[in-house]
Amino acid sequence: MASGCAQKVVLITGCSSGIGLRIAVLLARDEQKRYHVIATMRDLKKKDRLVEAAGDAYGKTLTLLPLDVCSDDSVRQCIDSVKDRHIDVLSVVFNDVYTASKFAIEGFCESMAVQLLKFNVKLSMIEPGPVHTEFETKMMQEVAKMEYPGADADTVRYFKDVYIPSSIDIFEALGQTPEDIAKCTKKVIESSQPRFRNLTNSLYTPIVAMKYADETGGLSVHTFYNLLFNFGSLMHITMSILKCLTCNCLRRRTISPD
Repeated sequence: MASGCAQKVVLITGCSSGIGLRIAVLLARDEQKRYHVIATMRDLKKKDRLVEAAGDAYGKTLTLLPLDVCSDDSVRQCIDSVKDRHIDVLSVVFNDVYTASKFAIEGFCESMAVQLLKFNVKLSMIEPGPVHTEFETKMMQEVAKMEYPGADADTVRYFKDVYIPSSIDIFEALGQTPEDIAKCTKKVIESSQPRFRNLTNSLYTPIVAMKYADETGGLSVHTFYNLLFNFGSLMHITMSILKCLTCNCLRRRTISPD
């Protein structure tokens, strides 16, 4: 986030649903009108939900532009459409391959944060745990029904009978809403001294601590292995209890980066 004009220009990708949509709407509807949001999506035919959620802000503090991040030409055209090519805030919204991509972004940000300070640009990472979105729900439903020709029986069984149920348990017990992530992101943007790393879900703090408590990495690896493959029933019970304990009032306390 860089200091600049009174009304900050915020470019957000992937605003057709989920976290991108909620952040775009929250900032665009800011009571003090401190932000002009440029919301982007690959297919503008999917804009209806964003337009409806933005309400009166659409066309005023929220502008919609097409952007396909996989196309250099599309990215160039989008940026050229921005007045003076001036952008104050880019909200880059962050399991095997998916997780690997997130680690890559984290490493990239850790490196860039150092270099960008030279130009008085502050980089902050927003790090959510599980988030309830249509993408997550649809994915869980689809993969549970899929057939996997060519995969060995044990792998398919572990995936369908262990991994998927455990993932559902975790999302139900620990999951946040896109609105929670949007509120946390807004707090970071508005902070005079934003932190580099911002965990949105305090319920995940013990998991993060476990990774740094043992420099060999074995503690977290073996703990998760045992939870998945040796103590699956215990994990299910634990998640069920945690779900009951994590009422709405507790979850509301997990969205702050403070």
